[in-house]
Amino acid sequence: MENTTIYELLMKHKVEGYFKYVDDILVMYKDDKTNTHNVLEAFSNPVPNMFTLEKEQNNEINFLDITIIKNHDGLSFKIYRKPTTTDIIIPNDSCHPSEHKTAAIRYYCNRLKTYKLTPESR
Repeated sequence: MENTTIYELLMKHKVEGYFKYVDDILVMYKDDKTNTHNVLEAFSNPVPNMFTLEKEQNNEINFLDITIIKNHDGLSFKIYRKPTTTDIIIPNDSCHPSEHKTAAIRYYCNRLKTYKLTPESR
């Protein structure tokens, strides 16, 4: 569907950006070119109730583990933690392999290096 139906819908409704990771999709558009209700209705036609719409609030929207902030300079980013996030990683004295124990730390360090975070978020 992504290479045919969804691609055609994105072109028809002048969507600026389409980003997907597993079952999370971020669609970027310009208010003056795209009607979000028409896009949601068009996306729901092939498979009813497959998509839901979450709009930005206060020029911010959460996508995966980041908050995207729209400001006068463009976009900025900060780390997003769901309310249910525990930030618990595997304890050092567990019987898990050391690669499992260090994976979270490597991920957090890599995220700091690769995400263009605001200075406050760092």
